[in-house]
Amino acid sequence: MERLDKLLAATGQWSRKEAKALVKAGRVQVGGARPKGPEDKVAEGTPVTVDGRPIATEQGVYVMLHKPAGVVSSTQDPRERTVLDLLPQHLRRRALFPVGRLDKDTEGLLLLTNDGPLAHALLAPGRHVDKVYYARTAGCLTEEDCRAFAAGMTLGGGLECLPAGLEILSAGPEGSEGLVTLREGKFHQVKRMLAACGKPVTYLKRLSMGPLRLDEALAPGAFRPLSDGEIHTLLDICELNAST
Repeated sequence: MERLDKLLAATGQWSRKEAKALVKAGRVQVGGARPKGPEDKVAEGTPVTVDGRPIATEQGVYVMLHKPAGVVSSTQDPRERTVLDLLPQHLRRRALFPVGRLDKDTEGLLLLTNDGPLAHALLAPGRHVDKVYYARTAGCLTEEDCRAFAAGMTLGGGLECLPAGLEILSAGPEGSEGLVTLREGKFHQVKRMLAACGKPVTYLKRLSMGPLRLDEALAPGAFRPLSDGEIHTLLDICELNAST
């Protein structure tokens, strides 16, 4: 049995104070009935709704963050501001961690969760979850660069990169724009592959990870909980839905 306000706050969508306000405003139902108060105890498996919408009350928390440039993809750092510093205290208490990492100067989609099995499955080398990046580069991207990406590349130090996608959006001597699709996540991989083509990256933003796409309504530094549909889609591709 868990207190109703604590159960709602544990979803990551509301603080404890906000959860209490929802209950007092009559917007919450437990087992189809209006609870007496936020301190009511809820048995495991009892359906809970807010404004008629079912709420997943499992302990997993899943947050989409539009990572801004200038913060590091770590849970803590003695010198740098981290992605967790962008979250309110009630979420920082949920032992969240980033699924993979983006460089300090890279923006875009970053999934934060406390679901270790999901994170492991998304990052597993054999699963090859596509990650799509928007890149601006110096120099003019060419079809030869696209073919080099498609063939796979060997970078400095003998680092082998799997075949990847490069779609040119615009190209010219003053700079180019393109979409890069990776099926792995080696250190600085997008930057290193484009640099190997003589087209250094001037701006990089991750747009998607598997079926999860960056919400265009999120400004850099903003976040939101994943929808139930987004969560289940990720669990499906990782073959983890049986555990939910």
